[in-house]
Amino acid sequence: MRDPKLNALLSALHLASPVLPVGGFAYSQGLEQAIEDRWVTDMEQAYVWIRDGLLLNLARQELPWWLQCYHAASHQQWDVLLDGNQQLSAMRETAELRLESLQMGYSMAKLFAQWPSAQALAALKGVTWSYPAAYAALAACTGIEKETALAAYLWSWVENQVLAAIKTVPLGQIEGQQLLHRLKDDIAAACEVAQSTSTVEAGSAPFGLALVSSRHETQYSRLFRS
Repeated sequence: MRDPKLNALLSALHLASPVLPVGGFAYSQGLEQAIEDRWVTDMEQAYVWIRDGLLLNLARQELPWWLQCYHAASHQQWDVLLDGNQQLSAMRETAELRLESLQMGYSMAKLFAQWPSAQALAALKGVTWSYPAAYAALAACTGIEKETALAAYLWSWVENQVLAAIKTVPLGQIEGQQLLHRLKDDIAAACEVAQSTSTVEAGSAPFGLALVSSRHETQYSRLFRS
């Protein structure tokens, strides 16, 4: 039998892996339109876009609810978990971003049954899962420590954003690696902000994201679904 700490680490790597079949690679979360509009044209602007999304939107609005879902699943408080799931679905800025979250949440929920420790989640019927809530709940049920689970979730998000920038700015692979190195400190900062922000205080006003996401819905030629 594997050591529990090693097992939790492997589970965290598993959930953060781009191989996980939730389709994160298919979405840019507005970055593609920002590039089309020439808001993002080089590595420095790509860094600022990703960093701001991480610290000003995710850390202050989504992640406090992510943490509540994690805590609820850890304590088998299913009503609290489902309330957090609804909140995370409702706070999406555009129809495109909401559809992305629900599609990825649906794919994540299909994997619940593969984890023996997540059978209680698999037994929750009729739930329309948002991706953050599904991820947080599964991470909690698989025994991943909270800080590790949150960092893995953000790493997956950042990695997908960097890959989108590599494809569409375009950037080179070396520049992509430089971006990932720079964003490590921002991931750590986002974790700190999220853990010090209650759901009562949570909120953001990402007008630029809402604008580019709305415009992306009718972008003439695109690689990504958001």
